[in-house]
Amino acid sequence: MNKKRVLSGVQPTGALHIGNWLGAIRNWVELQNEYETYVCVVDLHALTVPHNPEELKANTLSTAALYVACGMDPNKCSIFIQSHIPAHSELCWLLNCLTPLNWMERMIQFKEKAVKQGYNVSIGLLDYPVLMAADILLYNPDLVPVGEDQKQHLELARNIAQQRINSKFGKKDNHILKVPEPLIMKEGGKIMSLCDGKSKMSKSDPNENSRISLLDSPDIIRKKIKRAKTDQYIGLEFDNSNRPEADNLLGIYSMVTNQSREKVSKECAEMGWGKFKPLLTEAIISCLQPIQEKYTSLSKNPEELNQILINGTQQAKELSNSTLKRIRKAIGLLEQIDK
Repeated sequence: MNKKRVLSGVQPTGALHIGNWLGAIRNWVELQNEYETYVCVVDLHALTVPHNPEELKANTLSTAALYVACGMDPNKCSIFIQSHIPAHSELCWLLNCLTPLNWMERMIQFKEKAVKQGYNVSIGLLDYPVLMAADILLYNPDLVPVGEDQKQHLELARNIAQQRINSKFGKKDNHILKVPEPLIMKEGGKIMSLCDGKSKMSKSDPNENSRISLLDSPDIIRKKIKRAKTDQYIGLEFDNSNRPEADNLLGIYSMVTNQSREKVSKECAEMGWGKFKPLLTEAIISCLQPIQEKYTSLSKNPEELNQILINGTQQAKELSNSTLKRIRKAIGLLEQIDK
């Protein structure tokens, strides 16, 4: 029986942090054992905000290396760079011509980010959900692991596949594209900032103390946890709306120690912050150590990472080109004439 297929990716805008790992990548590591898995570094999406070209190149390679260091096995999944697959850009244009503008104007993240960028906002920022739809639909995945804040983007991809492609150009019993389902990863789905328990941990936050990067040294981790926002209460607990920092830090502790929420709740129910913070710090340092060691090994052997990307790109090209050819034919584009 063929395995179901999943697709995931992360933007190379800044260093990956524990929120990316606990909320997404660690789940992908589990999924690759059960599903046919494709993971990409979505570097084209990183162009929607001002960027430094050299940093983008470095972050792209670093993100791919961290996928492997976190446990993504190139023998079980395909790891590739989005911009290395021309089909992503071509399908984005085809979908642009079929997607109503008003669908894009109601996308929540565009409204939020456009306010920040003001007059400098690009067409790419408005349009990147269509590129995301192209990313997804090219690989005909059965499931797409998403957080709560990405559900609207997946719903757009589903609507484009069903209403703008299958319904208009497909046949009743022969759909052109598979309509993917969301796979909501609940535990660790949203890790919050160390500076504000009500805001999501983000690579774009200008305050470095808001996050623990996967490559932070033990000394840096100790300083960041020491500065992490707390409250005046003794004892840590989950699900108290008046204590978002306690909920967040206790949740991180539960995940990095692989203990249940119930167990850590009992352990820390009467514990003060002065005792809990060193406990959390050493747990984070310990769980990141093997990731950092594997990353260092890959950095010293770039040929290994290059070969992983070459193999993943070839696998991704075969699948994406097949899908693109099917869509081109369905919407009436003339096939290339070979000599």
